This record gives sequence, C-alpha cells and structure tokens, in this order.
Amino acid sequence: MLPTRTILRQCPGSTNGSTLATLCGLPLMTIMTASFANPKNDAASIERRVQALLAEMTLAEKIGQMNQVNASDEDMPHHLREAIEAGRVGSVLNQVDVDTVNELQRIAVQESRLGIPLLVGRDVIHGFKTVMPIPLGQAATWNPDIVREGARVAAREAATAGINWTFAPMIDISRDPRWGRIAESLGEDPYLASQLAVAMVEGFQGDDLTDAGTIAATAKHFAGYGASESGRDYATVNIPENELRNVHLPPFKAAVDTGVVSLMAAFSDLDGVPATGNEFLLRDVLRDEWDFTGFVVSDWDSVRQLAIHGLTEDDRESVYQAVTAGVDMEMAGQSYVQHLESLIDEGRIDVATIDAMVANILRAKFRLGLFEKPYTDPRALPPIANEHALDTARQAALQSAVLLKNDHGVLPLSANKLKSVAVIGPLADAPYEQLGTWIFDGDRELSITPMHAIHSLVGHEVDVRYLRAMDNSRSRASEAFDEAEEIARDSDVVLLFLGEESILSGEAHSRADINLPGDQAELVRRVKAAGKPVIAIIQAGRPLTLTNIIDDVDAILFAWHPGTMGGPAIAELLFGVESPSGKLPVTFPRMVGQIPIYYSQKNTGKPPSPETVVLIDDIDAHAPQLSTGMTAYHLDAGFTPLFPFGYGLSYTEFDYQDIRTSAEEVGLGDTLTVSAELTNVGDFDAEEVVQLYVRDLVANVTRPVKELKGFRRLRLESGQTVTVNFELHTSDLAFFGRDMKLINEPGKFHAWIGGSSETQLRTEFRIIDGD
Repeated sequence: MLPTRTILRQCPGSTNGSTLATLCGLPLMTIMTASFANPKNDAASIERRVQALLAEMTLAEKIGQMNQVNASDEDMPHHLREAIEAGRVGSVLNQVDVDTVNELQRIAVQESRLGIPLLVGRDVIHGFKTVMPIPLGQAATWNPDIVREGARVAAREAATAGINWTFAPMIDISRDPRWGRIAESLGEDPYLASQLAVAMVEGFQGDDLTDAGTIAATAKHFAGYGASESGRDYATVNIPENELRNVHLPPFKAAVDTGVVSLMAAFSDLDGVPATGNEFLLRDVLRDEWDFTGFVVSDWDSVRQLAIHGLTEDDRESVYQAVTAGVDMEMAGQSYVQHLESLIDEGRIDVATIDAMVANILRAKFRLGLFEKPYTDPRALPPIANEHALDTARQAALQSAVLLKNDHGVLPLSANKLKSVAVIGPLADAPYEQLGTWIFDGDRELSITPMHAIHSLVGHEVDVRYLRAMDNSRSRASEAFDEAEEIARDSDVVLLFLGEESILSGEAHSRADINLPGDQAELVRRVKAAGKPVIAIIQAGRPLTLTNIIDDVDAILFAWHPGTMGGPAIAELLFGVESPSGKLPVTFPRMVGQIPIYYSQKNTGKPPSPETVVLIDDIDAHAPQLSTGMTAYHLDAGFTPLFPFGYGLSYTEFDYQDIRTSAEEVGLGDTLTVSAELTNVGDFDAEEVVQLYVRDLVANVTRPVKELKGFRRLRLESGQTVTVNFELHTSDLAFFGRDMKLINEPGKFHAWIGGSSETQLRTEFRIIDGD
C-alpha cells in the first residue's frame, strides 16, 4: 500500500523555505500512514516502520537511498530535481541555503512516490558559523564537557541551514604531526580520544535525535587512516591487527556504543585492502563483533578509487567490492547508480544484502524524525553566534591553550607595570586563519583577533604597537624585520604571533618539515636581539618542531587554531585573567626524525635511560662502536620528546604527593581506587588536569610503558589541597592478546598520578585470579 500524504499549501507570495513552519496556519506536512508515521521512536517501532517501507520499495528506489549527491550548486539543477522526484537520491551534501534545502525536502516528500525525506550532509567539524578550536585543540582541553557543548553549539547552528547530518567527529588516532589531518583528530591516545569521541557524538546528537537542533554524527575514518606512511594523506597504512585493535579501534567502539548514527570508511589501504572494500573492518568487526545498526558511508568518491588503488579492475567491480564489504551509501559518486542493479540482476549481489543496507539508512532517517518533521524553520532554533555560543567558543579556546615555556615567570603580564607592548607577527590579526582548517561556513566577521582583543583588554592602560612584519607565515621577505626590531627595542615586552596559516593543515596538506615556515625563526632572532622579553604565541594545526626558536623566547603559549573567540582567550591568558590549563594531547618531537614518537611506546629489549645515552656531540674521536650505550635512541636527538603527552604549565604550581591504592591486590572483575594528594602551592587559583597512568608489567603480548586510564580537570584555589580518587575496574586493563580476543589477565601493575605522562609518582598493585 502506498502512503497517502497531505499536500502542503503555500501562502500567497511566500517563499518555499522560510515560511515552512506554519504555512497559512497549517502544521508542517507529515506522512499520513500508520506504517511510516509514528510518534514513537523506540527501536522496535522504528524497525517495524523500516520493514514496512522496505516492502513498498522498488529496487531502483532502494539503490536511490544508497546514493548521495553533491548539491552545492547555487541553483538547483534540473537533473537533481528529477532524480529526487524519481526516488534516485537518498542524501545530498554541501547545500547550506535553508530555502533550497526545504525545497529539496519538499520534492522528496511530496513529489517522489514514497515520500522518503533526504539526509542533508555537511562537514561541520569544529563549528558552523561560530567556530571552536580545531579538534586537536579541543583535545588539549581534556574536558569532555566543553567538547560536548562545542558540538552542541555547532549542531544547533548547522540545523538552521537544514543540515541534519555531519561528517564528524574524526577520531583517527594520530601520532605523526606531518599529517595534515592531525588537526582534525583528538590526538595520539586511544583513551583520551575515546572519551572525547563520546562527548562529541553526544553533543551533535543530543539526548533525542528528533529534537530540534540535533544532527546525526559520523565517526570517521574507519579505520587506521591516521597512521598513513610518512604522514602523507591517502597513503598506505600498515598496522598489525593487534595494534589496530588495541590502539586505533577503541575510539570507534566508544562512538558505536554511544549510538553514533553513521561511520565513514577511510580512504586508505589497510594491510593491502582499502577500507572502502575491507570486509574485515566493515562486516567482521563493525557488524558481527560490535552489532552496529547504523550505516556506513564512503568517503568522497572512494568507491571508484578502489580501481585506482588496484584492488579492482573497473568501477563496476569497485561497486561489487564496496557493497560486499558493507558500504551502505556512496558519497558523491554515481557508481552505485550505474552498476548496482546489473550486479543484482546477474545474481552476484543478493537483494537481501541491499535490503539490509537500505534498512540501515532508513533506520537513521526514522531516528532523526525526518518523516514527521522533514522541514527546517530557522526561527525555531537559537540565533547564530548567540551569547552562549560565543562564550562556549571562548571557554574552549581558554582551556585549549598550552603553556609550553615560561622562564622566570615572565607570564602573566601586568598591565599596570607596562608602558608599552609590541604585538608583532603574521598571525596577530588574521581573523580567517585563526578559524583553522576545514571550516567551510565559519564566519570570519565573527572572529576577534588577538591584536584587537589585547587593545580591548589593556589598550586604555598600555601603548599597544602592532606590526605584521610578514605577509604570511611562509614569507621569505625580511624587509620589515628592522622595524620589528626597533619596535621591540622601544617596548617593554614583545608578543610575537607565529605559526602556520590554516591552509597548511587539514586534508591533503601534509608537511615534511614541521619547523615554523618561512623566515619566522629569523624574525624571532631579530626581535630577541632587542633585549626585551619575548613571548611567542603560536597558532598552528599540528605540533611543530620548535627547537630552532625555543632558546630565543622567554615563553611559549601554544594556542592551536583557536577559533572565533581565540583573540579574547589569548589576551586573557597573557594578562592573567585566567591561568593556562591546556595539556598536550599529542607529543611534540624535537625533530622530524623522531617521528613517530609517543608516550605509550613499547619498552623494547634495550630501553634507553639518561645514564646510557651518549649524544652525537659527546662521542669521543675514535670511540669504540659499543661506547654509546647500545640502546634504542637517536644519536642526534636522544630518546625524549621536546614536550611530552599530557604536558602543560600553569601560572601556579601543583604538588602531587602520597599516591596509594585502596588495596594491594584486587580480584578479576573487581574495582580498586588509586588516589593521590594534590596541592596548589602557588599564588594563583587555577585548573589542573590530573592524569592516571598504568603499566601492565607482564602480559600475553608486550604492553606500553604507560597507558592513560583516567583524567580529571579540577580547579584549586591557592593553598588548597584535595584528594583525587580514580576508580579503576580490572576490565579497564583488558587488552587484545595474541589470538585477537579481549583478555583480562592477573599480574603486577604500576600506576602513576601526575600532571603529565612523565610523572614519576608511582605505586603498584596486583590483580589476582578470583577462582
């Protein structure tokens, strides 16, 4: 039985989109059938509706649901209108005009045979109009609450444009800062990334996907994309299955357990099989092991790219491979539409397979409530860039900035002790660049730059002298350096805004050299020659190797690309309105040759130590081969990073004491508490991110030297002492063993609590077999 539908009537003179909330006093159109329209949104009800709708669909209509079309043209092309009307389109992407989106939905709902609404997708990665810090910067907050709220703000703003599906969060574990997309990641650690992945999914999707201002999330890129060779985007990924399961898959499992609507298959080749055609990933792990009931979308045109990889002979075989593997929807390609029906007719693909894949897509549409509410009324949602949105962006930027160096307590600055301050550098007043990568809709007019924020905060007390000095971060022109040195000499302190523009990070923007680009290091040296304190504020989309400037600056505040409200946040941190509290979510190498370098490495059979390491400049002439310690390190870099994971200074000092466990032994299946005393021994009230690390000393497979197992952001007044408790269940220490099964073993463990991964405050405990 075909559905009957109420036809939406427009008021005379109205447009098709902006008045769709109540046209001429009539409620929004809904599909009026018992099978398809139902106020209940529980899983059983949705499943009945999915199956009822599937029973009415032709094969062409089913394939249409698996087809996503790029609809970014300003004018709706006639062929798109026809395709939607014929039921040959299940989703569109990159259309952000709400009137156009509503018209597309109207065609789908009222003019197609079955009236199935569209999924409307868009990359809403770290904001829509109001932009949060880049995801890597958000990870530096170590604060799921602010990350969740940032995603919620982005969802509400995107929803005003009719968007109901975002291609975020990107939760690839990323341990190579050369990779441009590390900016979109949540860092190097699976535990931290998992916690923040959950927060982002919850922020986008809310408590109920049918609520206004919620959008479906996509966990991407499944899986291993962040481990591409030499940090080159789209490159081959070689990850042993044990590492894949223990390191790269946990954030995706966390997102699936949270109810993420969709996953996106990665571009990359994983162990010889590109993810878009990888049945092990998309069926064995995702469906069979994890019971995922959402849908999988390809990345942009990645179905066709299977042939370019060399996995298939042509587009037709690529479709067979992708469908067999489990890619439910093709993004921005026409391969499914062109070849899928003939593959079914030949019997190579079963209709039951297609039914299951289409059901995954329809299930998402029902979860979103699109059959009841296909249209968008922007007036029913909070206004763009409202006070709450801007405050959330400011708080995220405040908490994301990491103080890497602060010699002699040069920061914070006191405006009443300064007569003048020099603000120099290409990124001091760059409203677009501070938004960061992959922001298609971010409004640069909303950006408040550091230069303007500093003027606003202290300009009435201090003479603020601004010089751009370089056209951009990559410039080799040094004509303005003399003037920069002169301004620095005539000022009390120099604020030097360095880094890389947003174009230098993100998709397809990998770098082999991650020093400060252009002649920025020379600018630092020239300004330092003026003899005044130099504070470097660095905005970038990745960790940078800072060894060539670190000795020439007195302080470094690493602000990432901080988003719309980055300027006020930076100004408030520099002048002590707030203390920096960000912690690194990724290790900073001394030089590129150390990559990959990360805190949770394996021990090796010959681990280095300060006592065994001899650096290249200390090797005696004609020294014997065995004189350098024979351990795992680089002669010219040592074995330590420039800045470790979890590191970040404050304007106060925190003292950790008396680490202990609630028991020396705990049975499998039980919980113990790891505790320590934390005291703010400095003069500032400030926040600290307390971190718990664990090491499994003997296991079925070798385990990392440390693993993050808990963290907590706390605010302590000067002089305050608190007891910090972490509940640790033995299941938190489970891992995948030699047989690729999750195991929980008895044995001896070390535990640390501190302010970074290099904490030395340690205790130990033992897990015993309860039998």
